[in-house]
Amino acid sequence: MKFKDIEFNTYYKKYPDAKGYFGKYGGSYVSPELQVAMNEIADAYHTICKSRKFINELRRIRTEFQGRPTPISHLERLSDKIGTGVQLYVKREDLNHTGAHKLNHCMGEVLLAKFMGKKKVIAETGAGQHGVALATAAAYFGLKCDIYMGAVDIRKQAPNVARMKILGANVIEVTEGLATLKEAVDAAFIAYRNEYKDAIYCIGSVMGPHPFPLMVRDFQAVVGIEAREQFVGMTGELPDAVVACVGGGSNAIGIFSGFLNDPVDIYGVEPLGRGAEMGDHAASLTYGEEGIMHGFNSIMLKDDQGQPAPVYSVASGLDYPSSGPEHAFLRDIGRVKYDVIGDEEAIDAFFELSRMEGIIPALESSHAVAYAMKLANTMGKGSILVNLSGRGDKDMDYIIENYGIR
Repeated sequence: MKFKDIEFNTYYKKYPDAKGYFGKYGGSYVSPELQVAMNEIADAYHTICKSRKFINELRRIRTEFQGRPTPISHLERLSDKIGTGVQLYVKREDLNHTGAHKLNHCMGEVLLAKFMGKKKVIAETGAGQHGVALATAAAYFGLKCDIYMGAVDIRKQAPNVARMKILGANVIEVTEGLATLKEAVDAAFIAYRNEYKDAIYCIGSVMGPHPFPLMVRDFQAVVGIEAREQFVGMTGELPDAVVACVGGGSNAIGIFSGFLNDPVDIYGVEPLGRGAEMGDHAASLTYGEEGIMHGFNSIMLKDDQGQPAPVYSVASGLDYPSSGPEHAFLRDIGRVKYDVIGDEEAIDAFFELSRMEGIIPALESSHAVAYAMKLANTMGKGSILVNLSGRGDKDMDYIIENYGIR
């Protein structure tokens, strides 16, 4: 199946299907005991997502608590410096409360947990933005919160660890394996398996067993809905290209969802890290193959034994050996092009955006900014909209210590 075979006017009614599949990707590959919990979550979500009370409450929270809608900013000075005539714009999810897009789905997931009568939320985090967002949502609704985080990421993201603890979350250090995002997900799944009757696992991206890729996409779609309306309002036309970084892929799916049915080129940017050798990157859609991990079927990086390969990225939120199943589907049908940006390019973009526009981006978002700058150099005219998925406060100490001030 290819893009031309998809009727995008009905795309969201068809994908995922009732079993959570986007084509051959997705599904739910968990134990029978956990499948009961997944079914409970799916039933509750399909009930509550049609409820006027739930929808109105989520809208109120977004307006009064999150500060939505977030604006679009024209990067005029950076566009002029590139000098091709292509104009760069950014959707400012860094201005969403807690500093990233993650709160969009965390408030929805914890509101669902409250509806289900759960007493605790459990999650993993890499860069810490999902952990902070979930800790914020848990504090808002009065639920307990356990956050599993790799020891490496705890050292890299000390400001976010402090924020989670201040918000009342229990931050649990994971030391197994590479002690990064994949191991944090492993630990969170084990904890959820033991506590699913009283807790809900709030997955941090459009991955995991069904219904999480569906739920997180639906909650993040607000980014694309806002961005499309705002961009047309600002410029009178659609952007020529939309760009977002992709790890698990929640911010990307969020903004892509507003433009899938439009004549707009869409680019997902994966982390090339130090290079293309195994263990030096986390570009699963570029270098991976079909495989099952953490309860879903997608494209993943595998080692010689067919197990999840070691991965690396300077951006803690991108160092995961797979990607959301919808991204794998959109790649296969040719609707979204997935490409890579390495550490050095991302660091350069971090400083360039900071100095040219007064916006300090998250390292994750810096990958998308770097790619948009490269793309602008290949285009003779037009406009590019980048999802600036988060702010860089969390990364500053790490960058200064390891890269200095450029």
